[in-house]
Amino acid sequence: MRLKPEIGIDLGTANILVFRRGKGIVLSEPTVVAINTTNGKILAVGNEAREMLGRTPGNIQAIRPLKDGVIADLSTTLKMFEYMLRKTCGRKALFKPTVLTCVPSGVTNVERRAVITAAKQAGARVAVLIEEPMAAAIGAGLPINTPGGNMVIDIGGGTTDIAVISLGGIVVSESLRIGGNRFDEAIIRHVRNSYNLLIGDQTAEEIKIRIGSAYPLDPELRMEIRGRDMVAGLPKTIEVMSEEIRDALSDPIRQIAEKVCSVLENTPPELSSDIIERGITMTGGGALLKGLDKLLMSVTDIPCHVADNALHCVAIGTGRALEYLDKIRLSGAVSEV
Repeated sequence: MRLKPEIGIDLGTANILVFRRGKGIVLSEPTVVAINTTNGKILAVGNEAREMLGRTPGNIQAIRPLKDGVIADLSTTLKMFEYMLRKTCGRKALFKPTVLTCVPSGVTNVERRAVITAAKQAGARVAVLIEEPMAAAIGAGLPINTPGGNMVIDIGGGTTDIAVISLGGIVVSESLRIGGNRFDEAIIRHVRNSYNLLIGDQTAEEIKIRIGSAYPLDPELRMEIRGRDMVAGLPKTIEVMSEEIRDALSDPIRQIAEKVCSVLENTPPELSSDIIERGITMTGGGALLKGLDKLLMSVTDIPCHVADNALHCVAIGTGRALEYLDKIRLSGAVSEV
């Protein structure tokens, strides 16, 4: 019987998911922290803090402490880690947990060290890192330990990680600091430039989910949105079409497609043939964008499919990796700074 709790954390730019061994995903909340700027006190974390985004008075600030998949505010991230461990292990845990945290494949050693430091200072007994595409592949149920190529595209809130995995290791990988948040920014910019209307992040995300697409829809969709008129300064309602949102998203999607092609170009021929046979697996919240799998299939001529439970694949993979942590540590799939 294991007495020491083991926890896997998908530390995403947009959402944090915590997997506790033996219990599954026990926490899924937005990566948002509300702070009282007068005394520096943390007022809320997660769902409660997200409701405050864009709605706070001058002395309260709701912020996202991670940017592009890495820690931008260490002290706030530390408070967030403490909140997660307290909520998942209890306020007075008898044993300190082993914490396995996901990081994008392209992070630097300094950025890796920041995650390790935050986890240990928050109360972790052992803090270990695993690269997101590896965790995504495990969570998607791919046969990563066999001598064959498995290609994964993990599109999160801040980063897109693309990797080819074989024999339990990453053969080729690329990390692009483009994700769901960049999609939202493109929508905000389009609405502002085309209609002189200011909208917030939550409205942009709702537009992306409801009518956003990367490939022509049949039928095309439309949606009413509300914001502030930049000319009159008053609230205003307009209607947007899925075609124009697709045009607004074309630039970040093009960059992701180009990076996918770059990874395929650098993949050894034998693994390339495996990928053609097995197809490309897409995970992460960004993979749920309508028609993105069809677009990548048309660009690469390789079958693309979105993994079951794509939003939780990385967290599930992190939890499963805890089961054979010592083995994959030896393989180099995880690291401890």
